[in-house]
Amino acid sequence: MKNCIVLAAAVLLLAGVGEAGIVTLSGSISGPNENPATPSLGTGFALVTLDTTAQTLEVNVFFSNLLATIPGTSTPSGTTASHIHCCVSSPGNAGVATTTPSFMGFPLGVDSGSFDRVLDLTMSSSYNPAFITAQGSLAAAEAALENGLTNSQTYLNIHTNAFPGGEVRAFLTPTPEPTTAALALSGVGLLWLTRRRFR
Repeated sequence: MKNCIVLAAAVLLLAGVGEAGIVTLSGSISGPNENPATPSLGTGFALVTLDTTAQTLEVNVFFSNLLATIPGTSTPSGTTASHIHCCVSSPGNAGVATTTPSFMGFPLGVDSGSFDRVLDLTMSSSYNPAFITAQGSLAAAEAALENGLTNSQTYLNIHTNAFPGGEVRAFLTPTPEPTTAALALSGVGLLWLTRRRFR
C-alpha cells in the first residue's frame, strides 16, 4: 500500500510538469526493440525527465518477465546492467552515454523490478567516461546527450546474463503531454505492484 501511495504521489508530480526547460520522454521496453531483436517476453516502461535548467535527468523504469534462466540451461539469468545509449535513430545501436557499468542502484540479478534515480548532468560520474572522451569535454557530453534525447536518438537498455548485449530496450521519445506519459507509467507501475503482491 505504501508503494502505491508513493507511486500515486509521483504521478501527480509528473502530471504537473510542463514548465520551460522540462522535456519528458518515454518508451515501451521489449525484446523486439533490441537490435538484433531478442525472443524475450520481458516488458516494461521507461519515463525519463530532462531538466535543462537544473541540468538533471530523472530515470524511472519498471520491468518484468525477463528470462529467468539462460536459454538451454538451468543457469539463472538476471539483470547485469542498465543505462542510456546515445546517439542514433531507431533501430540503430550506439555506445553507452550514461553511468557504466550500470545506473547506480539499478536492481541487478533479477527478472523484474523498478528503478528511479536523478542524474546530475554536470558531474562526470553521470556519464560513461568513453562518451565524454568522444565528445571532447564534459560540457560537450552534456550537450550531446541533451540533443540526443530531444531528437529521439537515445534508448534505455537492460542487459542480462542471458543477453549480455541487451535483452530488452526502449527508444526514448519526447512526449508532448507529460500527463499522458505519467498516466502510462502509473498504469504499468500499478500493474507491476499488483503482480508482485499476488505472486
